[in-house]
Amino acid sequence: MDEALLRSLTPGVLALLVRRGADFAAAEDAVQDALVEAVRGWPADPPRDPKGWLVTVAWRKFLDQSRADTARRRREDRAGEEPAPGPGPTVDDTLRLYFLCAHPSLTPSSAVALTLRAVGGLTTRQIARAYLVPEATMAQRISRAKRTVSGVRFDRPGDVATVLRVLYLVFNEGYSGDVDLAAEAIRLTRQLAAGTDHPEVAGLLALMLLHHARRAGRTAPDGSLVPLAEQDRGRWDTRLIAEGVAMLQAALARDRPGEFQAQAAIAALHADAPTAEETDWVQIVEWYDELLRLADNPVVRLNRAVAVGEADGPRAGLAALAELDGSLPRHTAVAAYLHERDGDLETAARLYAEAAHRAPHLAERDHLTRQAARLNARRRH
Repeated sequence: MDEALLRSLTPGVLALLVRRGADFAAAEDAVQDALVEAVRGWPADPPRDPKGWLVTVAWRKFLDQSRADTARRRREDRAGEEPAPGPGPTVDDTLRLYFLCAHPSLTPSSAVALTLRAVGGLTTRQIARAYLVPEATMAQRISRAKRTVSGVRFDRPGDVATVLRVLYLVFNEGYSGDVDLAAEAIRLTRQLAAGTDHPEVAGLLALMLLHHARRAGRTAPDGSLVPLAEQDRGRWDTRLIAEGVAMLQAALARDRPGEFQAQAAIAALHADAPTAEETDWVQIVEWYDELLRLADNPVVRLNRAVAVGEADGPRAGLAALAELDGSLPRHTAVAAYLHERDGDLETAARLYAEAAHRAPHLAERDHLTRQAARLNARRRH
């Protein structure tokens, strides 16, 4: 049984049922029933038209379910006659499914889970393992999300920005459990880019590729974090970098700037530098200024303070940092780094230790603790 084939066909089949009049929850149940039959029957008797087979079986499952429940009679009448077998128009339907899963009435976590289930084709168990929560908890989250979007009608275009935010949330989950969510987010964003002509979609895909290209260099063999400046650039994936840069250049040429294009431009400048010392920090600051114009938020200003510290010196970076709320995540770690650059090792060591205490993840906590220990050892000698 080709699991990859089933996963690739599922979104189009589900979207087609929704477009034909099935509400989301009932359509998703019918598609899952059809997939179970496919797993049982395809190895012995594979269909010539897999998608057409799934559409036909899922639609019949939906109609059987509707007829068995009198409370759904009105939806059955609206659904009309059984459609002819075949895949139907897949691109528009799949895009509609993206927008449905990123509906504004859903919380970000629910939108991510529903996208992974409906568009990504992952099982509830796989999603639960990726988020390190019990399967029953994830099942409840997905069920609530399906109920929320059931009956939603699309009488106007969906919000691409919302879809992109959901996909970026998936990407930032990275790797956990048995599902590589960073790779899954790239796969889904490629699918979205193939079906819509929008420079921000290309910008997000470029950003993902450029970040993912550096993945192998981010950790040492013992699992500890390796800062960007210390990474072995020979371990970066040059093929992904070239693809991401080309995609970004094509998006920027359309002169419709957006925050993901600006973030991708910053990532491209890091990827383009042969060594950390050759990074074009002046241009990176300029892109952060553009990003602030597009999406002003404290996290962007924090990252800009680091870039200013590299471009104009640590004291300039500290001055930019002083304008921000000290409770902002990573604020203390950035202050420690800039104080170290400025030669104040005592203050830097203290701030590294303080940042380690606040760090939300073990790997980050260990890294900051080692930084504090390193500076304390230097001060003693």
